[in-house]
Amino acid sequence: MNLVTVIPARGGSKSIPLKNIRLLHGRPLIDYSIRYSLACSLVQHTVVSTDCEQIAAIARHSGAEVPFLRPAEHAQDLTPDFPVFRHALLALEEFYQEKIDLLLLLRPTSPLRPPGLIERAVALLQAHPEASSVRSVAVAKEHPYRQWQTDGPYMRAAEERVFEPYNLPRQLLPLRYFQTGDLEMMRRQTLLDGSISGPRVLPLRIDHEEMVDIDHESDLQRAERKIDARR
Repeated sequence: MNLVTVIPARGGSKSIPLKNIRLLHGRPLIDYSIRYSLACSLVQHTVVSTDCEQIAAIARHSGAEVPFLRPAEHAQDLTPDFPVFRHALLALEEFYQEKIDLLLLLRPTSPLRPPGLIERAVALLQAHPEASSVRSVAVAKEHPYRQWQTDGPYMRAAEERVFEPYNLPRQLLPLRYFQTGDLEMMRRQTLLDGSISGPRVLPLRIDHEEMVDIDHESDLQRAERKIDARR
């Protein structure tokens, strides 16, 4: 299958200015995702979708392809993922003059992925031809049954389908997962149907110890310590 990686990296970032190219252990943050994709023989093209010339230049230096700059309407603070990746799919098929079977989303904010995730995701989709996508997940530490919402001056359970879910013993809590952001892979038709996930999403399970999500300065510091510990 023709698998293409798209790494989204717009120039705007509120929590950390130009977060996608901040240095992590001497390397731009985006460089980690680019190299991860380039190291996988299953990937035909490693592409960065950005609206920023500075990010584009750094991405090319790291070995990525930047065949277009993302239109401004797809690079706003509240722009969801779908228009970004539908635009990428259509633009890349026109640019390469070839059909793309699978699109792989690697977010620059997950720089320290465990090895083999791309290969595992492809294998899952091959084993489940009815699936629309794959998404990396980890077991939720903060269980939704323990969450609350306010109701006037009081609180009530956020999960209302179960009687007093917050009082259930831990052993009776059903397993729940949260998406880690390390990897999302979707079929071409899933995007053409109007979604980046679709109705049949396969879980790609990873451990908490394997994930790092860069959103704040403290996350960068934690990632630095994690890299140091690996050496």
